[in-house]
Amino acid sequence: MSASRIHRVHARQILDSRSRPTVEAEITLAGGQTARASVPSGASKGKAEAVELRDGGEAWNGLGVSRAVSNVSGEIARLLDGHDVLDQAGLDEKLREADGTPNLARLGANATLAVSLAAVRAAAKVSGLPVYRRIAELANTTPTLPLPMVNILSGGLHAGRGMDVQDFLMIPVGARSYSEALAWICRVRSAAAELCAEQGITTLLADEGGLSPGFERSEQALDLMVAAFERAGLAPGEQVAIALDVAASSLQDDAGQYRFDRLQRTCSALEMIELQRQWVQAYPIVSIEDGLGEDDWDHWPAMTQALDSRQLVGDDLFATQPSRINRAVESGIANAVLIKVNQNGLFSGALAAIDAARRARYATVISARSGETEDAFLADFAVGVAGGQIKIGSVRSSERLAKYNQLLRLEEEGLAWSGASVIAPL
Repeated sequence: MSASRIHRVHARQILDSRSRPTVEAEITLAGGQTARASVPSGASKGKAEAVELRDGGEAWNGLGVSRAVSNVSGEIARLLDGHDVLDQAGLDEKLREADGTPNLARLGANATLAVSLAAVRAAAKVSGLPVYRRIAELANTTPTLPLPMVNILSGGLHAGRGMDVQDFLMIPVGARSYSEALAWICRVRSAAAELCAEQGITTLLADEGGLSPGFERSEQALDLMVAAFERAGLAPGEQVAIALDVAASSLQDDAGQYRFDRLQRTCSALEMIELQRQWVQAYPIVSIEDGLGEDDWDHWPAMTQALDSRQLVGDDLFATQPSRINRAVESGIANAVLIKVNQNGLFSGALAAIDAARRARYATVISARSGETEDAFLADFAVGVAGGQIKIGSVRSSERLAKYNQLLRLEEEGLAWSGASVIAPL
């Protein structure tokens, strides 16, 4: 048997950064090489995402993944026995066909993705390539270091709804290298923590490591962001800028209105657009994610027109599904796509989503989830696919730092730096 053919597939249940179970898969090749990968889980989930298979019942509060693990070690292992790991597209297609549902609900996207990513790593080993180089081969790209988009302040589902808007992030738009960008990020986060302490603001630590000061008004958080930039000695709008993740789907009620619980205020879609237009005018905001709900197709074109000078990112809107990206392109909606590999459930499916975005000249942002593991695959993925931008979370906790530190290692390879030119509509 060829050294690159699969000899064994095994899985186990491990814990993510929120102490919730997730799947880790391990592949052993006929030549003796082994590789493993684990998958993340989100708190703010789009309805169109591929399905995580959870056990239900009393154990682990219903969140156990023993069924997904059994699917990997049983049916998937038999399916892939002898498959050449260098045939990534064929492997992913076997998994999709065997599942037989449109959203991987039978085998579980957490099962299929763990195996799919482990196969990428195994193929890199047998080929003698770094993982990011193997990914670049599959994506037909030239690897580049991504520009980070980083949580400083958090609310929404990432912080027990301490603030209505989910995340206030910084982008080091003026940084000349990844290492300089990371240094600026650390300075700004420290400055924000200092300012909160000076003002007597108690801050929770959100799922992705951001501070959650619990402000009633979003403008208070935006003011703190600007003050943190200045405290860090960086020029707002020139060296550093703001990105927002509104996560508007989580604000929508059954009538399609957007409710800001902290303000006790309800907005129509047009009022939401106007509110964000006012923020953009008053603050150095260059990117807005999910500014309207995932199924608010009627109003997204108006938002895109009103804020066409800014990067408008779809997360729940697209759910890393090429069909939804293509629908948005036809309707003139947004100009950037958030790529979360576990929203799709297969490595090749995520590549297809990136390809759909690039054909439309949409920017891409490679993103982690609120429930992450120490697996640094995301860093290699962002570099290998030349993703342009990366959204890992704050510079806090090992599951985030594992990825930031991997990017530091990859910087030593002499890779090109993306810089701010990757931000849509630039």
